[in-house]
Amino acid sequence: MTWQAARRVRDFKPTVFAEMSDLSASHGAVNLGQGFPDFPGPGFVKEAATRAIASDFNQYAHPHGVLALRHAIAEDWSERCGLEIGPDRHVTVTSGATEAIFDMILALIDPGDELIAFEPFYDSYPASVQMAGGVMRVVRLDLPGWSFSLDALRAAITDRTRVILLNTPHNPTGKVFTRAELQVIADLAIEHDLVVVTDEVYDRILYDDAVHVPIATLPGMWERTLTINSTGKTFSMTGWKIGYAVGPDHLVTALRSVHQFVTFATATPLQVAMSEAIPMARANGYYDTLATEYRERRDTLRGILERAGLPVEPVRGSYFLMASFAHLDFATDVEFCRFLITEVGVTPIPPSAFYVDPEMAPRMVRFCFAKQLSTLTEAGDRLGRSNLFGARAAAD
Repeated sequence: MTWQAARRVRDFKPTVFAEMSDLSASHGAVNLGQGFPDFPGPGFVKEAATRAIASDFNQYAHPHGVLALRHAIAEDWSERCGLEIGPDRHVTVTSGATEAIFDMILALIDPGDELIAFEPFYDSYPASVQMAGGVMRVVRLDLPGWSFSLDALRAAITDRTRVILLNTPHNPTGKVFTRAELQVIADLAIEHDLVVVTDEVYDRILYDDAVHVPIATLPGMWERTLTINSTGKTFSMTGWKIGYAVGPDHLVTALRSVHQFVTFATATPLQVAMSEAIPMARANGYYDTLATEYRERRDTLRGILERAGLPVEPVRGSYFLMASFAHLDFATDVEFCRFLITEVGVTPIPPSAFYVDPEMAPRMVRFCFAKQLSTLTEAGDRLGRSNLFGARAAAD
């Protein structure tokens, strides 16, 4: 039998995360690449899941999500954002934030339509746009400060533009978009009648004086914004895949039209557990502890990398940081990552995978610090024992 995959997926390759994780495992490297914690999730969340399983919550959940979880999300949102959120009308639970992004892009983008995203971007964005038959235009975040040009954003908008896709706090840069930057985006969305889909999965992981502002809360933006989030990031349980989307009726209805035929429903006992976890976390100070512990991990890894001669850009949100190897003799970030994995025993991710044109990526690599301090310390020991950086620098 002679056949080919559909054109929409024919050029897809395994993700850079899989490639680097496989290489890491084969060399016994400390994996600071893929963005998942290597420490246990909170005990109160696990206990809630155990109760849910023991109570035989075994069957399909409502496709929009377990009602108790939708209530918990709506109450949390209403309290934090000052918006009146209805659990039936405005909230949908999905199998992770990635599914919600995919659902929304398929719901909004017809073949030939355009979506604007900020580069570097999470690698599911262009894949989802391609499967919808759309075109992704990018506006690059540049150093210093990972800022963007208003002129570039305005120039990216055409009569085919339908969506601006925003990620804040931002992966991989650690940027938190300021209120002023969000207002610029909002003004253009209103002027051109665009929908904003905003990926805010790291909204509880902030540092120093950073403030997360949901763009949906800006004047005139609720009716044109769908906000996506993930309990997996907030509770360090990425494998549970409990994401959700919040927005006005018409956008939530559009998302649900795709969601019902993608996953239909997400794991019932884990949804029940999260319905208990969200209000418990507000009551027991969990979110403050989360931010404090991540701040310690960020500072630990930043010190390790800078002592190893890898300058680090400031990180105001998320659990990633970007380190420069511009002073070393490596042609690409992929080459440098492979060197670190095979010769040093530490695994990062090459950010060129997050650019339309990999050659436009800065000479940097991304490290994840959602790890135990002992894991970060082991990575530091390996970097400290290596004298290959000096050799490579001298050869430059």
